[in-house]
Amino acid sequence: MNLTLSHTFVNVHDVDLALAFYRDILELDVHTDVTMEDLRWVTLSPRSQPGLEIGLMNPHAGPGSPDADAVLALTMKGSMNGLIFASSDLDGDFEKIRAAGAEVLQEPVEQPYGVRDCAFRDPSGNMIRLSQPTR
Repeated sequence: MNLTLSHTFVNVHDVDLALAFYRDILELDVHTDVTMEDLRWVTLSPRSQPGLEIGLMNPHAGPGSPDADAVLALTMKGSMNGLIFASSDLDGDFEKIRAAGAEVLQEPVEQPYGVRDCAFRDPSGNMIRLSQPTR
């Protein structure tokens, strides 16, 4: 097999709030922003990976799910998986995100597995980590 990751998704409670965070603070490029009936399809891409789309999904959108409230509650508690971005300027990127008002979970620290990293939450509670190799 020759597989390439093309899409990944994060659950959000408010697409507009999440869009502003990922676009304006993390500086991801908007790839798609369309509304189809009651579903808004929004994806963003890191400039260095235009072929990778990160979808902002509200579990209540579209056909919805009977579990949407539970999914959002777990997301907002920070219990769901988040995203890890590689950074070439961990300290500078961290300071920019902190100055924008993101909830900081961990300031930059060297990890025993060969990276310095930090962590914060997006507006929906998803954990976002930035990582920079130390080797």
